[in-house]
Amino acid sequence: MTVRLRMALHGTRHNRIFHLVAIDHRRRRDAKPIELLGVFEPSPKLDKVGEHSYKTMKWSVDRIKYWLGVGAVPSKPVTRFLEWGGIIPPDSRYSSKPLSPQHLGTHPSPQSSTQCGP
Repeated sequence: MTVRLRMALHGTRHNRIFHLVAIDHRRRRDAKPIELLGVFEPSPKLDKVGEHSYKTMKWSVDRIKYWLGVGAVPSKPVTRFLEWGGIIPPDSRYSSKPLSPQHLGTHPSPQSSTQCGP
């Protein structure tokens, strides 16, 4: 069973809430998860003074690190959240950023490929 860390959509039309969940990759988006790992509220909330608005993300760092340690694969949006929160480094194996030419190495050119057959 491949476990993914992904966002599940909850809430009403203009008040969306996303749950960060560990779930089997074959299950639908809003299916019952294996474990709830965090909650993201994208609608800005005003602080007590009323000067600043902010979005809230509450998560369990220990449980997220546990699931990553046992082989769970985060989705692209979850990877961005985890990089932003400092849970995984930006150059981790989950990052979808393209590699620089130094990391790619040299590849054989298409003209030098061998042909199979008669």
